Amino acid sequence: MLWDELLDHGDETFDISFPPVYNVHPSLTLNAAIVQTCDNQDSALSDSLVDCEITRDTDAGHARFAEYVTSKTVSHLNDAVEHFQLVLNQCPIDGPDHAMALTNLAYARLQGYICNDLQGIDFTTSLFREVLALRPQGHPDHPLALYNLIRALIWRNSKEPTAVYIHEFAELCCKLLPLCSEGTYFRRIGVDNAVNYAIGECNDLPIDASNEGIYLRRNVLELCHVGQQHRPKVLDKLSWALRSRFTQRGNIDDLDESIQFRREAVSLCPEGHPDRHDYLNNLAVSLGHYRFIHQGKLNDLNEAISLHEEALRLRPVGHISRDVSLDNLGVALLARFNKHHDIDDIDKAISFHREALTSCPPWDLRRDTVLNNLALALKTRYGELHVKEDLNEAIDLFRESIQIRRHDHPERHINLRNLSSALCSRFTQTRTDEDIEEAINLCQESLAALPSLHPDMYLNYMRLQETYLSRYQVRHNHVDLSLAMENFRLASRHPTQGLPYRIITARNWVAAAERYNHTSALEAYNTCFDLLDGHLATRSSTISRREAAAAFSSARSLPVDAASCAIRRDDLRRAVELVEQGRGQQWSLASRLRSPLEDLESTNSYLAHTFSELSKHLSDAQYSAGSTDRAATDRATTEYMRLTRQWEAAVAEIRNLQAFSRFLLPPLYADLQAAARRGPVIILVASEYSCSAIILPTSGEPHHVPLPSIALTDLQTLKDRFTRAIRQASRMNPKDSRMDLIVLLRITWDEIMLPIVNILEHVLKLKRRSRIWLCPTAAFTSIPLHAANPFLTKEDRSGKEPCLEDLYICSYTPTLSALIRSRRMMKQCMPPSFVAIGQGQPGARKGKALLAVDSELELVRKLVPATAKRTTISGDAATRAGALEALQENTWVHLACHGKQDPTQPYNSHFVMRDDHLTLLDIMKRDISHAEFAFLSACHTAVGDKETPDEVIHLAAGLQFSGFKSVIGTLWEVDDAVAKHVVEAFYENMFKDSKDGTMDCTKAAWALNCATHAVKTKVPLEQRMVFIHIGV
Repeated sequence: MLWDELLDHGDETFDISFPPVYNVHPSLTLNAAIVQTCDNQDSALSDSLVDCEITRDTDAGHARFAEYVTSKTVSHLNDAVEHFQLVLNQCPIDGPDHAMALTNLAYARLQGYICNDLQGIDFTTSLFREVLALRPQGHPDHPLALYNLIRALIWRNSKEPTAVYIHEFAELCCKLLPLCSEGTYFRRIGVDNAVNYAIGECNDLPIDASNEGIYLRRNVLELCHVGQQHRPKVLDKLSWALRSRFTQRGNIDDLDESIQFRREAVSLCPEGHPDRHDYLNNLAVSLGHYRFIHQGKLNDLNEAISLHEEALRLRPVGHISRDVSLDNLGVALLARFNKHHDIDDIDKAISFHREALTSCPPWDLRRDTVLNNLALALKTRYGELHVKEDLNEAIDLFRESIQIRRHDHPERHINLRNLSSALCSRFTQTRTDEDIEEAINLCQESLAALPSLHPDMYLNYMRLQETYLSRYQVRHNHVDLSLAMENFRLASRHPTQGLPYRIITARNWVAAAERYNHTSALEAYNTCFDLLDGHLATRSSTISRREAAAAFSSARSLPVDAASCAIRRDDLRRAVELVEQGRGQQWSLASRLRSPLEDLESTNSYLAHTFSELSKHLSDAQYSAGSTDRAATDRATTEYMRLTRQWEAAVAEIRNLQAFSRFLLPPLYADLQAAARRGPVIILVASEYSCSAIILPTSGEPHHVPLPSIALTDLQTLKDRFTRAIRQASRMNPKDSRMDLIVLLRITWDEIMLPIVNILEHVLKLKRRSRIWLCPTAAFTSIPLHAANPFLTKEDRSGKEPCLEDLYICSYTPTLSALIRSRRMMKQCMPPSFVAIGQGQPGARKGKALLAVDSELELVRKLVPATAKRTTISGDAATRAGALEALQENTWVHLACHGKQDPTQPYNSHFVMRDDHLTLLDIMKRDISHAEFAFLSACHTAVGDKETPDEVIHLAAGLQFSGFKSVIGTLWEVDDAVAKHVVEAFYENMFKDSKDGTMDCTKAAWALNCATHAVKTKVPLEQRMVFIHIGV
């Protein structure tokens, strides 16, 4: 285009098109104008001359570079570089052409480097870095600057591979790719090739578990969109890095995230994909070997076994990795055997390990591992079946594995430890001194080979404990016993081991300390509680916490055994603290998120707000978790753990405040004694070591009441007899004598309550008709203690000997903390509002019709003071949503319907409504701190969980937790036809002195006591006993 043609456009812009490049048609939009010379003509002329020289040298450089590209003549390249260097020297650093001059010089030098005609790639790379600095994000040439620097780094790495350059160009690719959408010029000229190269180089790097290494892997994952061919491998590599960091630091979030990525890798490799077997195996190992060991979730282990089985099917005989699948499947089956003791699992494990060994010739690098795993399986089967051939073969295999492994092998300590354990097992049978001495030496050698925070130190401590305890059992040297207890302590407190195994270790420490009467017993119990509390806190839902607690069947008796231990050591204050710390952990964990913050608010409002917000988010997270989608569950768990760490950090900050050093820590005796402010609390301890009671007085020291005539087995028998007698009584005529029940209540009086009453009367001088609170544990929770009765006539024939309810007004409390919390919440007063909810026609397959419900509701409505706001919900309106709304909006509630205790999952215990069940979990989700009183005229509303009785998980406790301070519940089935007599007498007594319409929930226990006395002639014994009072 001629100059005249350019000027003909005037002030209007115009386009110039160029030939296509990579199927892209480039063009320029220009504007031409005549610039007049200025007054300072010499200056203008000088600038013009410089511009002309820059243009001339730039054109000359491009011309020589084009000749070099065509001819590959090095002199042409040198000329081009010289011209571009001259241009750069003439361009001011802050001038508009400086970046382009740098680019031209760098580009020519890079081409020479690529063709091996120039060296000095570091200088060339530095030029591209300068260009990128001059063209930051937002500059139109920023993508080109990124791309050129990436190319330089890639070529630098291709000739001299260096991890630091791989890190850099991978990070730069992450920045470039979002700027280059599909079909653009940059995508066509090679951005995708650069990205693929970056991915490949990163995949070839060794696994680096450092923060920088994981950051690199995350950058690479950003480069792999869903559908990109390299994505499964990139996911796998990132998973390896995260899992490695987990083994080093023990942060469960790393392992959870690693498993999420492995799941995605498997999902991207469907049936027929050549690498599916590898990704299946890797996911299975992460689930079954790592997370199962750390958290003890059986679902993880079962899923791992299924994945290993699928991987094995994809690795038929002759496959290069078949021995790996056989060995890994055997390890997973051994882990499941250790959980369930199904002999089929251990037999299969041994079979798979033997097959794996036949696939490993003597020179195979994995042979020592397979030998070790087979030996371990044989030793485990010996422990179950006691076939000595299994143990001897295991010892021989362990010795062979040690001979194969070099002294500097990083896992040699495993073989040493395992041989030590096998020799210790043989010592217990043969009493051969050489075996136990070698076992101890091997264990100490294994211990010395590791740093103090190595994850396997836990196992070394356990094996050393085993050897010392075995030698003590034979030689009775107390030094060995002390060494065994010390290694129990070290193992249970080792931070790198998963909490489930540390809990089991602490439980075994408890058992050994009790068995040999060692002074560390109380410390062992306390360690158990701390570990169990920490383990339950990691579970992201209320139900999963209960399942986690139930999984430790050996830990169910810990609270009462700990209290018994403290009692036997004459430390009653500690007994009270331990039984409280160990019981009701589900409620304790949940209530932490609802702690009153008035005092904290006045001290540090910012911290109070932070804690309150985190508690709310954490509470929401615990109720939202529970998807059937495993990947979704993993993500929810990871989010829960993130919130938990933030919450714990806030708690730690609060504890740094002078007046809050024990914020949310297990309460001390001085704190717990507040539960007895309105009357003594009787804690009934049922342990295999002793059964007794502790009376917590209003002030002063606790009192111990031995119950020498009753043992734990007697309580179990008594509980079963009560169950049968009540079932039989429910089928009898109301006027028939309940002789079986009377006999049992007399036993309850004579052997349990009479010794307690003697202390209350003669030591504490407690006045008759005073209030007392019963806090039963373990087997005591299933016995109607409040109904204890001598059923005797006085010696002077003047009447009946008084029963417990004649002497005192009895209430129950699930825990001391629950009672204290309810009293503290009494400060929140609101105008009374009363709702009666009844559902007598629950619908098909939801229970029989309750014909007396409507009349009971009408009766209650009439007895409630007219000054209160009164509402009745029944029939079609009594739905799950309607009942929940009513609970939320009213301070007093009367519920008349079917109640069902779920024996397998107590959080699913429920009230039967018209449509859906109103579950315990539904109730727990509500924070109804203004609520005051609830009367549960339904069956089984105060019956605990058989699996975890000391957790006291039932409907009445759930209402108390949600905010109701005073609750009437039921211990077994209620006959609605006769229950209304108790209901009527209760409300008559509750409100009979209420002249001004005052409604006082603290009168509920007294009103129930009066009611049961008033209906003796109308209501049979078992239906009077069924109602109990819980709370203030």
